[in-house]
Amino acid sequence: MKIAIWGDELAAWVAAAELARTGNEVLLQQLQPEDSSLRAEPGLMESISQGLATGAIRQVNRQLACSAEIHWLAMHPSHLSDARALCTEIGHRGPDELIIINQSNFGLGASDQLQGCLQGRGQQTVVCLPDTLQQGQALQQFSQPTAFLIGCEHPEMQPRLQALLRPFSNGLQQLQWMTRREAEFSKFAISGMLALRLNYINELANLADRLGVDIEVVRHGMATDKRIGEHYLAPGCGFGGTHFTQYIEGLADILSETRHSTLLKTVLEENERQKELPFRKLWQHYQCDLQGKTVTIWGCAFKPGVASVDNAPALPVVRALQAQGVNIQLHDPEAIEALKQAIPDCKSLSFYSDRYAALENSDALLIMTEWPEYASPDCSRMKALMQAPLIVDGRNLLEPEFVQHQGFVYYGVGRPASQC
Repeated sequence: MKIAIWGDELAAWVAAAELARTGNEVLLQQLQPEDSSLRAEPGLMESISQGLATGAIRQVNRQLACSAEIHWLAMHPSHLSDARALCTEIGHRGPDELIIINQSNFGLGASDQLQGCLQGRGQQTVVCLPDTLQQGQALQQFSQPTAFLIGCEHPEMQPRLQALLRPFSNGLQQLQWMTRREAEFSKFAISGMLALRLNYINELANLADRLGVDIEVVRHGMATDKRIGEHYLAPGCGFGGTHFTQYIEGLADILSETRHSTLLKTVLEENERQKELPFRKLWQHYQCDLQGKTVTIWGCAFKPGVASVDNAPALPVVRALQAQGVNIQLHDPEAIEALKQAIPDCKSLSFYSDRYAALENSDALLIMTEWPEYASPDCSRMKALMQAPLIVDGRNLLEPEFVQHQGFVYYGVGRPASQC
C-alpha cells in the first residue's frame, strides 16, 4: 500500500519505519525528526535509514503525498487547524477511496472534525487509532501490540485496515472496533486511570513517611489482591513525559467543563508537588541552608530509556537548587543535551559522562530517574568520593538497610529514613 505520513511526533516516525519494513511504500515530507530526543529513540533512525536505502521510504512533495491511498496523521496537539486544512486538501486531491488514520492527540471529537473536512466525497474515511506508544519502547510496541482500539464508523473499510495491521497482529489479544469518539475517549480514560493510580500510591507513600511504615512492604501487600495487581504501584517523585501529561490535562479540562470536577486537576497539582519531594527532603536535612552546597543528581530523563526531559521531575528540582545557590553535578546516560536546552542558565551546573565522577566532593546524591545502572552502585567508591554520605532516593531504587550498613544517610519515598 502507498502510505503518506504526516507529522513529526514519535508515532509518525515509528509508523514510517514499521510500515516500510512490512512491505508498504511510505512517503515522507522530511527525512529525520526535528526533535533530538526522537532521534535517540532506540533503533528508530536505523530503521528509517534502512527504509530509505531499500527505497521503501521516499521523500516526496506535498502534492504527490496527497495522492496516497492511506494517510497516517501523527501531528503535534497544537496543529489541529493544520490537520483540518490537510484533510481538506487530501479530500480534493486524493482518490475517491482513501483512509486517513489519525493518531494525533487533538482532543475529544477531533477525528469527527477531520471527517467533516472530507465533505463526503466517495469512500473517504477518517479512522482514529489512539497513540499508545511509549518513548524508549516505541518500535517494539508498534510491531508487537497486545491490543488495537480502532475508531471506524465505516464497516466496509475494516478489511483494508485489518490487512494493513495484520503484520503486527501475531501477539494481539484484543481488537475492538468502536466509534471515533469512543476511541479518543478510551485513550483519555486509560491515561486518567493510570494517573490516579500513580497519584494514589504517592499519597500513600507520603502518609507512610509520617506513620513510620515502609511503603514497599505495603504495595507488595496491595498487589496480592488480584483486583489491584502490581502495575503502576511504584511510588516516587512524580511522573513526566509529554503525551501522558497532555492526555491527563485534556481529560481534566473535559471533566472540569462538563461535570465541574477537579479530580484530575488535583492529581496534576499533586504530581507537581511530588516532583519537589527530593528537594524538600534535602532542604530539611540541611536545616533550610543549602547555600554553597554541592549536590549530585543521577538521572534527568522523565523515565529510563529515553533522552527526553519533558515535564521531568529533575527540572523543578534543578531550578529549586539553583535558587538556593547550590552547585549541581549531573549525570544521565541519555538526556544531558535535552536538559541543557531545557535549562539555558547552566552557570551552576556541571555535566558528567561518568556517574561516579559526578559524586566528587558532593554533599548529597539525588536519584531522580531509575536508570538500571544506578540500581547497584559501588557504595564504598561513592562514600570515598562524596563530602557527605547522604542519598535522597526519589525512585526507591536502593535498599535502605544495605545503604545504611554502608554508612550512608538515606531518604526514600515512603521508606523509613535510615542513618548511621
